[in-house]
Amino acid sequence: MQKIGVFVCWCGSNIAATVDVAAVVEALKVQPGVVYATDYQYMCSASGQNIIKDAIKEYGLTGVVICSCSPRMHEATFRKTVQAAGLNPYMLEIANIREQCSWIHKDIKEATEKAIILGRSAIAKVQLNAPLTSQTSPVVKRALVIGGGIAGIQTALGISKTRLRLRLAFSRSKWNDLRACAIRMRHFRCSETYILSGF
Repeated sequence: MQKIGVFVCWCGSNIAATVDVAAVVEALKVQPGVVYATDYQYMCSASGQNIIKDAIKEYGLTGVVICSCSPRMHEATFRKTVQAAGLNPYMLEIANIREQCSWIHKDIKEATEKAIILGRSAIAKVQLNAPLTSQTSPVVKRALVIGGGIAGIQTALGISKTRLRLRLAFSRSKWNDLRACAIRMRHFRCSETYILSGF
């Protein structure tokens, strides 16, 4: 079982004005696998990041959940933070309680309940996460067009202008349409053609 730390951000008053942050911490700290839970005014700040790093080291955390703003804002920041503390950056989940709770609800009770649900979901996700490594793969520039109708032929013609390796698959009934089009458009080049039967 993972040893998870939960960090709930106030985002100044952006979250704390509508979500009872202390109640979220209390509800999430009793979830299975959670060994540490706290809140802080700005988790993305240097001092907030230090809280996360210190907890990872002190409690031997294997997973982190941050209840804060959208991952678009600070996911990269928090991934770097947990990685700097020795944790795999993919053992982090962010529960977006700002855009999905505090900004859309006026009732504190409703917003708080929803924040707890999102936090529980992120905790459940971290329980299933496994450490990942970033890799690169070579890309083979080729295309497959399925269908020899108007859309398929137009797509194949467009792709053939890019000099990509093109494969075209179509039913036997479209063979004459495709052949007529290829004769009219002499620049049409297709490295492989598959005639499929049965559809």
